[in-house]
Amino acid sequence: MRLFMDARYTRTDFHDGISRYGSSLIAAVARLSPGVEVTMVISDEAQLALLPPGLPWVKASDPTSPAEPLIARQLNPHRPDVVFSPMQTMGSASRDYALILTLHDLIYYQHRTPPRDLPAPVRLLWRVFHLAYWPQRLVLDRADAVATVSATTRALMRRHRLTSREIRIVSNAPQPVAAPRDPELAPEKDLVYMGSFMDYKNVETLIRAMAHLPGYRLHLLSRITADREAELVAVGRAAGAAEGAVVFHHGTTDEDYEALLRTATALVTLSRAEGYGLPLAEAMAHGTPVVVSDLEIFREIGGPDGGAARYVPLGPEPVGGAVEAPAGDGSPSGLAARVLELEGPGLFAEASRSAVNRAATFSWDDSAQALVGLARELARRRSRSRA
Repeated sequence: MRLFMDARYTRTDFHDGISRYGSSLIAAVARLSPGVEVTMVISDEAQLALLPPGLPWVKASDPTSPAEPLIARQLNPHRPDVVFSPMQTMGSASRDYALILTLHDLIYYQHRTPPRDLPAPVRLLWRVFHLAYWPQRLVLDRADAVATVSATTRALMRRHRLTSREIRIVSNAPQPVAAPRDPELAPEKDLVYMGSFMDYKNVETLIRAMAHLPGYRLHLLSRITADREAELVAVGRAAGAAEGAVVFHHGTTDEDYEALLRTATALVTLSRAEGYGLPLAEAMAHGTPVVVSDLEIFREIGGPDGGAARYVPLGPEPVGGAVEAPAGDGSPSGLAARVLELEGPGLFAEASRSAVNRAATFSWDDSAQALVGLARELARRRSRSRA
């Protein structure tokens, strides 16, 4: 079976969520499936630096280009049996192969602000696309099957009848860890946030919580614009956070990210919506507990409250610049209280061990096997229909 895997969403500098998902899945499929010929589809040869080495590849147009609806004309001559895309927007007109599209989440139906790094025309289409569910149905029903990364998202897709196609889970997963941290070593008073600074990520509440956590430091690892950083600095000052309590890293390497995870007290996020929550799985794989908003998807990843994860119920979104909500209800003090629980005798060590056990339930090998199994089914169906 000739399986083409769309790698055109791979970054050229450092991985984001979609980039790492695609690259990790490609590596696992190629490693575990000797009967499958894996070919990567790229749009820029610089992407190869962050993709598994030694695999064949073909170059096609960028996924945001006007040529995308007719991408099949570029792929058909290579005679793939199945094409897998880690996104749902891959063109399908005139294709001569089975197609698997991926929908990661439904976040942008409630939070319609698109990623700021997209071209302006794409951002406009993004907003219009998410005003109703029927455009998504048209997009997904172009495929032979649809993949998603979690049971939570699959349930939402079924609830909103987003596709008539079969939906399979091809889960996200943490990178393999040689050995987790020593749970008996006392952690540093560091909290780690890995994610964007879009409004629904609710980073403001994390920053306000630092006023309730004297001696702790919140590390914001992702790249950030100067304007957005200035906004968040002002939030911290208004809340009374101590000088130096919030550290902006402006991007980080994998090595520095892992080193910080392995000494921190917890990874934290109060996001109001997520499709998976990969940073949770990454932290837990190293033995680092997580303190997170009480979302269904975070419970799917983090497991029961008080084990690897501690959950903070989300209150209503702030109105009129309000700084504090009722304690424990998505508030800064509510988050701080859950962080401080880990200072109890033996509680960090217990949570660290639980984190490692929980992370072990997710693996790229399992995801690769799920994808290859689906691809083989589709290839057989297509072969029978042509006979």
